[in-house]
Amino acid sequence: MRSTLLIATFACAATAAFAQTNYPAKPVRLVAPFTAGGPVDITARILAQKLTDAWGQQVLVENRTGASGMIGAELVAKSPADGYTLLVNSSIHVIVPSLFPKMAYDPIRDFAPITVVSSSPLLLVVTPSLPVKNVKEFIALAKARPGELSFASSGSGSSTHLTAELFKTVTRSSMQHVPYKGQSQALTDVISGQIPFMFNSLPPVLEFVKAKRLRVLAITSARRYASLPDVPTFEEFGYKELITGSWYATWAPAKTPEALVARLNADIVKFVNLPDVRGRIQELGGEPVGNTPAEFDAFQKADMARWAQVVKESGAKAE
Repeated sequence: MRSTLLIATFACAATAAFAQTNYPAKPVRLVAPFTAGGPVDITARILAQKLTDAWGQQVLVENRTGASGMIGAELVAKSPADGYTLLVNSSIHVIVPSLFPKMAYDPIRDFAPITVVSSSPLLLVVTPSLPVKNVKEFIALAKARPGELSFASSGSGSSTHLTAELFKTVTRSSMQHVPYKGQSQALTDVISGQIPFMFNSLPPVLEFVKAKRLRVLAITSARRYASLPDVPTFEEFGYKELITGSWYATWAPAKTPEALVARLNADIVKFVNLPDVRGRIQELGGEPVGNTPAEFDAFQKADMARWAQVVKESGAKAE
């Protein structure tokens, strides 16, 4: 019996090794749980093209939208752990548990982290009529007029909303949230002066900043951006807690073999570091990352805890 068990064990190990060596033997799905044309979808399509070219197998992007990304994420969580169905999602993946008390999956337990592809900081932009030139003056104004200033966001629970709530917490200021259904109208109302300020990603606001229709006060990145060398970071004003932003990453279903996760990580990280991919990510206002599964796991758990605290303190609720 002992010999039979050993033979069976070695047979299973050999089968797994064979499967990983010959992976992929059929098309692979990259599930993007948001609509086509958005940053999650674009990230997935950049990876799909590179992986298709490298593997000689079709890597197909499948947009499974709805419920703040939870429909697509649940599909991946419940898929076989064989590497043929993967998730590409944003940092909302670890925020939704704080916004939705009941979920059909656990964003940590039910997934194997592969790597963070990129991170995108946010800009604090104000309407030009607001009498402030920098973060220090802005905070002073907010404290002099507690509860009077309002900020726009692309929706309750969005990164533009929660970053502003984090800003309120670390600066100990009081402001009112005005949620919109998407960033376009929110940005329009900040430009027109109906709303004093908001946090937003780089690409949508750069043309308005250059045209002086918006004033940018600071960026949430760890260092200044090459495209905006005159814009200081929040850390320069003493607010290290505001090194933040959205990030975009890849996951496999939980129990995917470690060797296969390592293979996926190595291939994706290699592509993230290619000059054309790095350039495309930077065009979209992001910075390439490409960390290890262990580094990504520690990062996502820390980010999940941070945003859970922000949601709790702000009372933010999903729309």
